[in-house]
Amino acid sequence: MPDSKFGWNENSMAEDEQDPAELVNPKQVANGHALGRSADWEATSGSEAEPVLDAPPLVDLQRYDPRGFVRGRPGWVVMLWWLVQAIAFPLTLHSHHAPRRALLRLFGAKIGRGVVIRPTAQFTYPWKVEIGDYSWVGDDVVFYSLAPIYVGTHCVISQKTYLCTGSHDVTDPAFGLMTGAIAIGNGAWIAADCFIAPGVKIGANTVIGARSAVFHSMPAQTLCWGSPCQVRGDRQICPKPELH
Repeated sequence: MPDSKFGWNENSMAEDEQDPAELVNPKQVANGHALGRSADWEATSGSEAEPVLDAPPLVDLQRYDPRGFVRGRPGWVVMLWWLVQAIAFPLTLHSHHAPRRALLRLFGAKIGRGVVIRPTAQFTYPWKVEIGDYSWVGDDVVFYSLAPIYVGTHCVISQKTYLCTGSHDVTDPAFGLMTGAIAIGNGAWIAADCFIAPGVKIGANTVIGARSAVFHSMPAQTLCWGSPCQVRGDRQICPKPELH
């Protein structure tokens, strides 16, 4: 199956459900090759094989060059925003969201009406962020917005979720930067402590269960969870009687 350009297999769901024992050749076990172990692994009596730690690195981080990356604003604007976020954002009242919406808009973010943003939420480059009307952003959510991040209307991004638009080319000796936009459709809920990878799209009205790791896009109006995240069923809405 083809690997993602970000370094993971986007079609690994079926493989992840297989019993590892079914994939092992008994002859490989004796030779230390089972389950991905190479001949460099040294077996120790009565214990697991130890991984090699002192092999030469495949990457040379001295060659890393981020100059091709476009931040979208001059360096002084970036530094000013980080200063504002570090000082002004946490000092705003927890239940008063208007000042935080105003600060984000001042630095180029597109923030809709009635958006709830907690003081501990973090935005790397707010000018690459768009959040639709009446959406909620919980405590300690990170918008790592090296590339655009779009959140639709009436969405919930729960606490400690990490929206990550940046990665690195694992085949590049210089560890080159790679970015991919994230889009979350209207009415979606990303539950607590999820990781959303670069290039992922979450369909409208989909729920991503707590602590899921989402490496490929999820269809609309589904219930999804796991690491890696998988579709588990459809989302059904049951109207509740109105209280008078």
